[in-house]
Amino acid sequence: MTSHDTAATPAGADRTFQVDLRGLVDLLSHHLYSSPRVYLRELMQNAVDALTARRALEPAAAGGDFGIRLYADGSVVRVEDDGVGLTEADVHTFLATIGRSSKRADKIAEQRADFIGQFGIGLLSCFLVADEIHVVSRSARTPGAPVVEWRGRGDGSYTVRTLPATARPGFGTTVTLTPRADAAEWTRPGQVHSLARHFGSLLRHPVTFDDGGAGPAAAVNPEPAPWATAHPTPGARSRALAAYGEEVFGFTPLDVIELDLPAVGLKGIACVLPEAVPTGRRYGHRVHVKGMLLAEQADGILPDWAFFVRCVVDAESLRPTASREALYEDDTLAAVREALAERLREWIARAAATDPDLLGRFLQAHHLAVKSLAVHDDEILRMLLPWLPFETTDGHATLDEFARTHRTVLVTSSVEEFRQVAAIASAAGLGVVNGGYTYDRDLVHRLPEVRPEVSVADLDPATLTAHLDPVDRDTELAAMAYLAQAREALAVFDCDVALRTFQPASAPALLVDSREARHERTRSQLAREQEGGLWGDILGALRQEAPRAQLILNQLNPLVRTAVAITEPELARTSAEALYGQAAMLSRRPLRPAESSLINRSFLDLLAHALRKDS
Repeated sequence: MTSHDTAATPAGADRTFQVDLRGLVDLLSHHLYSSPRVYLRELMQNAVDALTARRALEPAAAGGDFGIRLYADGSVVRVEDDGVGLTEADVHTFLATIGRSSKRADKIAEQRADFIGQFGIGLLSCFLVADEIHVVSRSARTPGAPVVEWRGRGDGSYTVRTLPATARPGFGTTVTLTPRADAAEWTRPGQVHSLARHFGSLLRHPVTFDDGGAGPAAAVNPEPAPWATAHPTPGARSRALAAYGEEVFGFTPLDVIELDLPAVGLKGIACVLPEAVPTGRRYGHRVHVKGMLLAEQADGILPDWAFFVRCVVDAESLRPTASREALYEDDTLAAVREALAERLREWIARAAATDPDLLGRFLQAHHLAVKSLAVHDDEILRMLLPWLPFETTDGHATLDEFARTHRTVLVTSSVEEFRQVAAIASAAGLGVVNGGYTYDRDLVHRLPEVRPEVSVADLDPATLTAHLDPVDRDTELAAMAYLAQAREALAVFDCDVALRTFQPASAPALLVDSREARHERTRSQLAREQEGGLWGDILGALRQEAPRAQLILNQLNPLVRTAVAITEPELARTSAEALYGQAAMLSRRPLRPAESSLINRSFLDLLAHALRKDS
């Protein structure tokens, strides 16, 4: 809204940027502001800053009835404040120059931290809902100054004139908008009242709303912030804060953590979610700056691991972005994030020390969050590792419970390895923990830090097979022919076949094959197929002896005892393929196409054999 000199400019002289206001407003509406509704927040914010400036100017009047009054009757929207006001010079300087803010005035520059707005473009948001902005203002800094009227239009033009003192007896500013027809959604009286409560419920200055009806004006923020309210007992305070959290977020908190950081003027609450957060989902937080709502889904105020809480905070020193709908990432925000993280750690420590029931309910819902914290926080690790649940060969148990019966704890590197060996390892008396879930393997390996008498080791296939009993010599000799046929049939999968005895007897076979071994065999196979080429040379240099999978047949199983007695070569091969396929499916790992084909073929071959035998 800067006027432009259209006269010819001498060559080489400095020129002034020409501003297309309509284009700028379109840019604001589509890229800076999330919705036209922010026009009311910007007007309320300017009013709050004007009140702050006046109270700085007149400290003795700080307890006066300075406030903000909103009016909407369907034809106009009006916002009036008792703030510092503007002189005619201020109007030309601040309202008619895009990007300049009255908060930068020399006399109050040192108090900029007291203001919400910092960018001087908030008034432009009114063009999102109206084609003209009408401002009437009287300056408290220059008591003898006349009342000033400014009219700014969407085409970039504006007019300024002075009015008689009767046009505004008191100091302050009144902004009036005549909404466009397409903005009715945001300027109806009920909507204006709702938006005022939404944005200004925690403002420290009194705010009222009048819809032009016969009744009195309604208070927008009749109650102070819930954490600023006195309560007769700590229990009553906790219940009141929990009720507020439920009202804001729509869930009953598992617990409420009070937040208070005096260094940055931050107060609020963190509501502990009663249920686990779905994988990949992160909730934002409701952030107010000096009482004005900044964002309902702000992120960055807590570390990533703290996804088990949702916060409502009001801060003095956090810096908004240009849109005032998010927080600016700076050193202050980083310090606040670390300080709030420490508050959450203290809450966990207090629950562990004084309220085991609360801690149990918390861990049941949010063990993943706590595990992610424990990996990097030694104090939380020592405090909570014995309480955290893990999947083990004894079922779901805490490491503390598991270590009481297993002085040597084995941990798998993947979920599929655990599922391959769980039943057999349990029957053999081995204590195995599933380390395939996020953070679990790292945490299990740190168990000796908490319980020094316990040793932890990765589960090696050789460890498991060493606990499987060999069959007697005569039984192994009798099965030699069958085992040879089985090895030949499964050679395509780089799989060896052995005969052992192990519990449970209901398990016919165990497929021991780690993910790393499969990857190594795939790489070796690729190298063989690319022999002679550059890629083959590279892979050949990296090649090492690829570990083979092992299909271990259980001699205690009746089906296996029948299978190893088969003398017909074709049937022996088919039964070995079927046993391999069944063991592969029980491992619950993804099947390769060749394995799926083998399972289908062996099933059909066995069915055909049974039908021929019956005919």
